[in-house]
Amino acid sequence: MKKYTSYLLTVLRILVGWHFLYEGITKLMDPGWTSKFYLLGSKWIFADLFHWMASSPNVLNVVDFLNVWGLILIGLSLFIGLFVRWSSVCGAVLLFFYFVAYPPIFGHTVGVVAEGNYQWVDKNLIELFILVVFAVLPTGFLYGIDRWLRQWREEKPDAPIPASGPEGRFSNKRREFLLNMISVPFLGAFAYVIYKKNRWDSLEKKFLAGQPDAVSSATLKSFQFTSLEDLKGTIPKGKIGEFELSRLIMGGNLIGGWAHARDLIYVDKLIKMYHNDEKVMLTLQLAEQCGINAIISNPAQCRIVSKYRQETGGKMQFISDCGVGNNFIEGIEVSIEGGAHALYSHGGKSDIRVYQNDPSFFDELVEGLELIRSYGKPAGIGAHRIETIKACVERGIKPDFWVKTLHTNDYWSAEVDLERKDVPEPGWKDNNFCLKPQEAIDFMSNLEEPWIAFKTLAAGAIRPEKGFKYAFDNGADFICVGMYDFQIVEDVNIVLDTLANISRSRPWRG
Repeated sequence: MKKYTSYLLTVLRILVGWHFLYEGITKLMDPGWTSKFYLLGSKWIFADLFHWMASSPNVLNVVDFLNVWGLILIGLSLFIGLFVRWSSVCGAVLLFFYFVAYPPIFGHTVGVVAEGNYQWVDKNLIELFILVVFAVLPTGFLYGIDRWLRQWREEKPDAPIPASGPEGRFSNKRREFLLNMISVPFLGAFAYVIYKKNRWDSLEKKFLAGQPDAVSSATLKSFQFTSLEDLKGTIPKGKIGEFELSRLIMGGNLIGGWAHARDLIYVDKLIKMYHNDEKVMLTLQLAEQCGINAIISNPAQCRIVSKYRQETGGKMQFISDCGVGNNFIEGIEVSIEGGAHALYSHGGKSDIRVYQNDPSFFDELVEGLELIRSYGKPAGIGAHRIETIKACVERGIKPDFWVKTLHTNDYWSAEVDLERKDVPEPGWKDNNFCLKPQEAIDFMSNLEEPWIAFKTLAAGAIRPEKGFKYAFDNGADFICVGMYDFQIVEDVNIVLDTLANISRSRPWRG
């Protein structure tokens, strides 16, 4: 090999050692660090083993200790070039476990924070093979303490003096010694980095210790929200026919970017930027872990729900509002093709056609319900206006379930707009989705079909504690609620508390 090959490989060994050492010391400096959640997130072939490790406090303590000190000792060994062969073997084994815990394989990367895009090959696998190379290289090939010790052992007192004389021999030994100590400048740089990190961490603690509020400090480093450890239980389920459904259903508006944010025109774009595919799938995973088994949304969301089920093995069911195409029938066909599990007529479109006295709507509605049932799916009717529900009942149209808005009108922006004429009916505004809540409650109480209440929080205008209780107490069998990931556990807990203290007169339907 070329002479500079040893230099390049030595620098490569030091860089890998830096990575290991820094990872270990960073974990050591963080008193709250644990591998528990990393282990719990594993989904591949050794997932059961990793989950068992995370579930046992004693085993977890051992795993955490081995992780921290394994990284530190392996990193230090590679850094200074001492016992490189053994540390390379140990480091390769450690990286192998990291790799199989979160393999960069299609369907196993959801929720993994990565600085790039990987498929089969990631930095863990690359570093693993680098360490394999170090493990098989001759001991004296790389500069470091191993090479210096080998030369010291092999040197004989009676060895012939080189032709260059004692002075030349001393010069060569000094040069060799300096080369073998090549890691010292890197070690100094590393110590400086750790010093700066410690000062930065101390600075953060100083400023965070005051517990700043959201008004005075809009740039908080972290946002704490209720975690799975705070979950009080899982959501109970009911049935629509043979279709099992959690009492709390996810609403798809936020995921799809329909915020109903009234005059805050930037919000739709903001939540679309927040809800990329990975964030959506993580949100669905969290919802399933809390017992939520369905999401209601537009057929446009069939893609992401199907992707979620295929890539994660999740069981989240999709209830489509069939709100695409020129009519209900077209919406059904698109939804069925997209894998919808239950379907209903879009509330807004149904309201408009009933309000306009469209005579063809009811024939189309009956045809659509029959078509949905022909696919073996539950068929429903959606509405914001109670007049739409009444019109269907008067004509003897019986769906498998109703999807009807329900919320109070005692929030500050619930005023109506009687001047606008370009809306489904006078008074409608994108701030009030149930204009006649008591009339809706009274009428829905006599219906035998299950009722999914939506817009129970009036698109974020009503607090969940109030909105959920109002809906369940007044007859809703299921509620559909749009939730960000950081709201899911809290919302589930609120629903559990509400159901434990229910006060309703309408019997449960489903």
